[in-house]
Amino acid sequence: MKTGFDNQKYLTMQSEHIRERISQFGDKLYLEFGGKLFDDFHASRVLPGFAPDSKLQMLLQLADQAEIVVVINAADIEKNKIRHDLGITYDLDVLRLIQEFRDKGLYVGSVVITRYSGQRSADIFKAKLENLGIRVYRHYPIDGYPNNISHIVSDEGYGKNDYIETTRPLVIITAPGPGSGKMATCLSQLYHENKRGIKAGYAKFETFPIWNIPLKHPVNLAYEAATADLNDVNMIDPFHLEAYGVTTVNYNRDVEIYPVLSAMFEGIYGYCPYKSPTDMGVNMAGNCIVDDEACQEASRQEIIRRYYQTLNRLAQDTGNKDELFKLELLMKQAKITTALRPVVSAANELAERNQSPAAALELPDGQIVTGKTSALLGASAAALLNAVKVLGGIADGIHLISPAFIEPIQGLKTRYLGSRNPRLHTDEVLIALSTCAATDQNARTALEQLPKLRGCQVHTSVMLSSVDINVFKKLGLELTSEPLYESKKIYH
Repeated sequence: MKTGFDNQKYLTMQSEHIRERISQFGDKLYLEFGGKLFDDFHASRVLPGFAPDSKLQMLLQLADQAEIVVVINAADIEKNKIRHDLGITYDLDVLRLIQEFRDKGLYVGSVVITRYSGQRSADIFKAKLENLGIRVYRHYPIDGYPNNISHIVSDEGYGKNDYIETTRPLVIITAPGPGSGKMATCLSQLYHENKRGIKAGYAKFETFPIWNIPLKHPVNLAYEAATADLNDVNMIDPFHLEAYGVTTVNYNRDVEIYPVLSAMFEGIYGYCPYKSPTDMGVNMAGNCIVDDEACQEASRQEIIRRYYQTLNRLAQDTGNKDELFKLELLMKQAKITTALRPVVSAANELAERNQSPAAALELPDGQIVTGKTSALLGASAAALLNAVKVLGGIADGIHLISPAFIEPIQGLKTRYLGSRNPRLHTDEVLIALSTCAATDQNARTALEQLPKLRGCQVHTSVMLSSVDINVFKKLGLELTSEPLYESKKIYH
């Protein structure tokens, strides 16, 4: 994939812009951090060249000024809300985030439990954090939020919340996911700081939508695809257009809440420092796109992948049709179909010919290799082996893993581990390949090709097991699957 984004320019511009915003307010800046601080694979997919940890690297340039506050909604703790990309609950993700930040050399000051109303699970979590030496604060539901401004901006509103003790000029407010209460935490702190005579400001850092590219640019449409479950809608910022006569892009929730935010600022400071939602942002990503067509093509592919993910969730009864309708509309707006993804037709045509599951994998040079189900291997495992053969210049007729080596593994699976499927999954194939690499040069050469698969596209004619999905994810392959089960059972 072509590089379309200048990552180094982004790190430099973004950190400088945040420093400017800190100086604009004087004593302290509360920076609401939307999206993922690290492992931002969506951004790296739609902006090829954007490193998944770019935002983290940018913050490291400000490490001596920054302190992180992690926010979690008490209701999310109570209902064990899951972060689906990681498969862990939000409260566990708070611990993961703190550890990750500390490992990188960033200072985590505290955790805030928002919308606290005596939930027992929140109390248990608070005690657990405090036993680990982490400071915990509680913020409470406010009657009439967000419209009753006079009550919210008072000692009975924000004034009831715990004041978060912070020591550095840049306070990063982040969370495991949306709906955690990041913005309310920032505004509550502004109220408390103002009462203490501390001049503090607020800004928002959201990578998407990108405010200074067109509304229907594929990069911005891909953001809508990524948030289809939230039903976020990109729109022209009417307040920015009225104030400056300049067209910028924002999204519905920020535009809708802006009049309320403006009134809250007036209640706290006596004036609003921002004329529009766009003014509140500090995102410089749009200035670092160096190949617009490369980013457009990458974003079109992302929309198609999101479409297939939604189809798969519907087939598994974990999705909803409104989300699918949203994705179909976005595909029409972007003027794309699944035919734009070459691996789709390659896998489906092979499956149709053989009347069995098939997989297709597109290599970095555009060549497509396929794999089909056999007595020994699943289609995904076969495609993976065929891909590393091509990349390693290994003849098609050479067995990287001897059938005599595979059969004992199959016997272990079926006779001793209770598996009904004797064929090897991708993880089992890789383990077998690495074992063979100890004595076989071809296997060793094939194993060395795995890093070249990062960013490659793969499609399967049936939905895969979680094992195969996770292996592809770890290898950095971009997977889509038809919304079909391999077998017609009522329980999978």
